[in-house]
Amino acid sequence: MPVKETPMATRKTKTPQVPREAANSTAHLDLTKAVKASFPQLKLSTETISLRMPAALLDTIRIEANRRDVPYQSLIKMTLAEQFRS
Repeated sequence: MPVKETPMATRKTKTPQVPREAANSTAHLDLTKAVKASFPQLKLSTETISLRMPAALLDTIRIEANRRDVPYQSLIKMTLAEQFRS
């Protein structure tokens, strides 16, 4: 008798989601013909920075990011981009 999967809610979603099976494409690949790719001219599109801010401000940003269901660093980037776009 098959076991029925029960949907589970994730931390960020309100609606239950049924876990999916892991994708396996190895039957479709011939790795004997694979070649190693190299991209020496590829530059990262972002830079790492260090920013000091009051803990209360960071907490407020994290709460708002959680409310909007986005990572807090993404919220900071979106807000800065919106502010300086004009």
